[in-house]
Amino acid sequence: MPINITMPALSPTMEEGNLAKWLVKEGDKVTSGDVIAEIETDKATMEVEAVDEGTVAKIVVPAGTEGVKVNALIAILAGEGEDVAAAAKGGGDVAAPAKADAPKEEKKADAAPEAPKAEAPQVAAAPSPAATSAPAKTGDRPFSSPLARRIAKDAGIDLGAVTGSGPHGRVIKKDVEAAISGGGAKAAPVAGAAPSAAVPAAPKPMSDDAVLKLFEQGSYELVPHDGMRKTIAKRLLEAKSTVPHFYLTVDCELDALLALRAQINAASPMRKTEKGDVPAYKLSVNDMIIKAMALALRDVPEANVSWTEANMVKHKHSDVGVAVSIPGGLITPIIRKAEEKTLSAISNEMKDLAKRARDRKLKPEEYQGGTTAVSNLGMFGVRDFAAIINPPHATILAIGAGEERAVVKKGEIKVATVMSVTLSTDHRAVDGALGAELAQAFKRHIENPMGMLV
Repeated sequence: MPINITMPALSPTMEEGNLAKWLVKEGDKVTSGDVIAEIETDKATMEVEAVDEGTVAKIVVPAGTEGVKVNALIAILAGEGEDVAAAAKGGGDVAAPAKADAPKEEKKADAAPEAPKAEAPQVAAAPSPAATSAPAKTGDRPFSSPLARRIAKDAGIDLGAVTGSGPHGRVIKKDVEAAISGGGAKAAPVAGAAPSAAVPAAPKPMSDDAVLKLFEQGSYELVPHDGMRKTIAKRLLEAKSTVPHFYLTVDCELDALLALRAQINAASPMRKTEKGDVPAYKLSVNDMIIKAMALALRDVPEANVSWTEANMVKHKHSDVGVAVSIPGGLITPIIRKAEEKTLSAISNEMKDLAKRARDRKLKPEEYQGGTTAVSNLGMFGVRDFAAIINPPHATILAIGAGEERAVVKKGEIKVATVMSVTLSTDHRAVDGALGAELAQAFKRHIENPMGMLV
């Protein structure tokens, strides 16, 4: 019988992807393990391998299609000895991509003429015209379109009190909008709550149309958001909305670290490559910062945690994510067990991860998870800043530029290279005193870098 090939979930959080390229065509024979397509997620381009053997009977989703939902049918495979034409017609018994169907369903429902409906019984207080009778329900949920439900939720409208004008009494977009304009069908307040204790609804962001009206026509161009930018926006909004951030800033002197880095790089052996002899490693300040943060978490294990509603997740190793800027956004590849690795190993691994990140060739396990992160804007001359925590991390370190400053030592003014570092913590998991202990442990390793070699 025909074998359905569906859009795979290439990471635990993937909901949809772009089918970038087919590496097979209809009529080609494939065996298990053959690479058949390339899928673009928000962070990387991944190769998809065939699981079964057979002949490609039909390509359902063409190359270049964006927003293909996970588990949506993308191709049909004819099994061994099966007629290819028959397989192409007989396959496809899976759910179609939600992205393709939902708008059509919504458009059809919203465009439907109003269905005749019985008059609602009279009540003592006359409600708004849009809330005179209850709609049909499915189970305990009002019979309504997804768009209507979303608009009603944002506006605090009780769908159970809105009359549906769609097919079979379905509540659609215009019914909810009528309820909003009429001021009726608001969700009932929590029982027993005093009116004065009501919490005002959170302000909604300006609509696209409202934003564009602020600018002169023709003075701008519209650049659609790609998947990466949408994911970044969603994740950062979630982080700032749900994680109580707490910030701690310390100044670290870098002179000893810079001197040690110069010595280590000067001692690097040479290795032969196609481009000639090159150093076996070349440490950056950021490599040493990664190591210092990993050792600080080793020294203060109570801060090497993640918050969940039921448990505090205590990590056994320091898996340090490092923010890397790439076209259209950023990604955070992870140095696993960084506290156990040498500086040269961290340096070489980081260079490889950064290169593949910019080429969008990272595997999901190389950028998902981690126990903390480092974001370094010092190379751009930024003196100090506060970074946003990336859940499930409980901490992130924001690195500023190293610069010469006047410092007082034993009553005398000296010149030292100083770097300001700001630690952002999730206050649910790492409170002020614990965060201060972690920041001081980091400062100690930075200012006494020889300890990172043993």
